[in-house]
Amino acid sequence: MAFMINTDNAEAISYQTEELGFTILGGIRLDGLDRLRVTMRIEVLNRKFEHYVGNPDIANLPVRHNLDLYNDVQVEKLIRKTAERLEVGVSPLTKAIADITSQLERYRLQRIEQQNSKTVKQQKILSLEAREAALQFLQQPDLMQRTGEAIGRSGVIGEEANRLLMYVIFTSRKRETPLHIISFGSSGAGKSHLQEKIAELVPEEDKIESTSLTSNALYYFGEYDLQHKLILIEDMDGAEPVLYALRELISKKHIIKLVPLKDAKGVTRTVTFKVNGPVSVSGCTTQESIYEDNANRSFLIYIDESKHQDEQIMQYQRRKSAGTVNTTEEYHTKELLKNTQRLLQPVQVRNPYAEQLTIPHEVFKPRRTNAHYLQFIEAVTFYHQHQREKCTDKATNETYINTTAEDIAEANKLMKEVLLRKADELSGACRNYLENLKSLLQVQKQSTFTNKEIRKYLRLPGTTVRRYHNELLQNGYIKLQESKKQQGYRYEIVSYEEYVQLQNRIGTVLDQILQRIKTTKPVMSQRRSGSTKPAQVKDLPQGEPVKVKNA
Repeated sequence: MAFMINTDNAEAISYQTEELGFTILGGIRLDGLDRLRVTMRIEVLNRKFEHYVGNPDIANLPVRHNLDLYNDVQVEKLIRKTAERLEVGVSPLTKAIADITSQLERYRLQRIEQQNSKTVKQQKILSLEAREAALQFLQQPDLMQRTGEAIGRSGVIGEEANRLLMYVIFTSRKRETPLHIISFGSSGAGKSHLQEKIAELVPEEDKIESTSLTSNALYYFGEYDLQHKLILIEDMDGAEPVLYALRELISKKHIIKLVPLKDAKGVTRTVTFKVNGPVSVSGCTTQESIYEDNANRSFLIYIDESKHQDEQIMQYQRRKSAGTVNTTEEYHTKELLKNTQRLLQPVQVRNPYAEQLTIPHEVFKPRRTNAHYLQFIEAVTFYHQHQREKCTDKATNETYINTTAEDIAEANKLMKEVLLRKADELSGACRNYLENLKSLLQVQKQSTFTNKEIRKYLRLPGTTVRRYHNELLQNGYIKLQESKKQQGYRYEIVSYEEYVQLQNRIGTVLDQILQRIKTTKPVMSQRRSGSTKPAQVKDLPQGEPVKVKNA
């Protein structure tokens, strides 16, 4: 007769024979398949003591024992102890425990499979109608403009440049060189809200959201669980312990951790945990500046904290409270943009204009900034893949799509503000303060100011004003006019035009390069092996691309 374990209560798994009852107290652990540690209670069922020659008081007490069912010595000890205490045969005990062990093994494997199926988010299969709608959206002209408008219809208010930039960066998660972004803003400015709303346009199976991460959290994902995923960090201050691992995952596209563990025999061995990327990382912070290594790897954006943006958001909140917001349209727009993301497939991007592109010399850290600029152009091309003819390189048999001048123009629109911030020696918060200060003084028709006056007009804490003024003094953007303490320190702005001039210089460089690109023919060939000189179009018998129509 076959007996089965009862797993209705996972914390008290039971097993009964005609004579004995077994209970696994506390259930079983699912990790460490090389051991099966349990706490077992064994008792005799329905024993009659009329003709029993032993001590009924002792024989009726259950035996409780903690052991590893894979350890023969411990199992034999339990069998001898139970047989002696309960005065039962050794054979039925041995058979029952062996049967329990086999059934627990199968039960544990089933639980592990169930857990894995829950953690792995299944790829959504689109209906024919949804697929056609998403494909039509991706194939229509002015894709970037229409995408920006659709993001607005999904419920994102204002932030026209930031929201489209963030969306393209989130899209780059599917590429071999994804991009990363950090949003700066004061508490309550809406940085987390913007990230959350744009993340709602990314399929659920492609993103991992977290408010806090421990130092070892990333190492215990499956080897490919993070590959081409979007990692969203609501507050980077709470993720401080894991930032080193994130930097390595961004740069090396994998992280490795070596951990010493003891096996069933007590021998210590080293286990390797490896998690592969690439990943795209997005985070928010209230800090005015962050560690340079984190900043250099990411695009930096600053939330719009203007009065106009405040009014737009408050008006939307009023409309939503009044029930005049079309939530159905917002939902369908989100689903459409999610579906367009699902239709984007990995494809190599080649930029035939790359060698003609330069960044303004005012930009700090030009090496990484230049790489980000080129990768962002490629991300824009990648997003337009359903409007580009696929080509095959005869020499390598690689399929790719080419960047167009229109892609560069679209990228430049969004990159001007990014490059401007990269070229500014002031922190984003201090720059915003300085521009607000300039506007205030022009409205007030004043040329000088004191800390007290600015605190009153801009309603800022005194410590914040003094910190900004110290930074501006050190960098030469303001100067001290009077130093009589009884009258208070009085400052004046050195130049009202310096930021506009910087904007114009950066915009002029990008515009001139774009104009030159539009009037020249791109180099479409690849470098030949052993050659250091780019091949010209006329030298193309072998590397000439073959056009392949999209499926």
